Amino acid sequence: MSTPTEETELAREWRLEINMGTDETPDWQLCPGVREFQPASEPNIEDSSDYDSEGWNGNEKTAQSWELSVTIRRKANKAVKVYHPVHEKIRLAHFAYGDANKIRLRYMNRDGLPEAYQGKAIPNWQPAGGEHTALGEVEITFTGDGPLTPITNPLAP
Repeated sequence: MSTPTEETELAREWRLEINMGTDETPDWQLCPGVREFQPASEPNIEDSSDYDSEGWNGNEKTAQSWELSVTIRRKANKAVKVYHPVHEKIRLAHFAYGDANKIRLRYMNRDGLPEAYQGKAIPNWQPAGGEHTALGEVEITFTGDGPLTPITNPLAP
């Protein structure tokens, strides 16, 4: 019997999908052109020390925040003069208020490994600009609104 080989994960392991439908009838679609992907989830830790701990500090998690920073290469159909619909949904949400400002997203390991998350976030859409030789890129920061929930990876076998 052979021993399974473990491989180092690559940064490009992530797949980002945006819900183009509704909460009741989701339509998860790939966000194409992702070039950089940086998830972050920070707990808020408060000091819970007291005299009874014999000098040892105590700590308590009281809140949690999350964000997702991605850089995308912008996609467009030049023949009919439209941008990719997923990119447009994110861009237009950046300018909206209320629920229209929230993007439902999920991201997962593209090879079907167990790591996968889902949440609702406010996008900050910032075109990167650059020199005349640069490709069109946009830096997007999704700031979480509510929980980032671990889910079963939809790509799992």
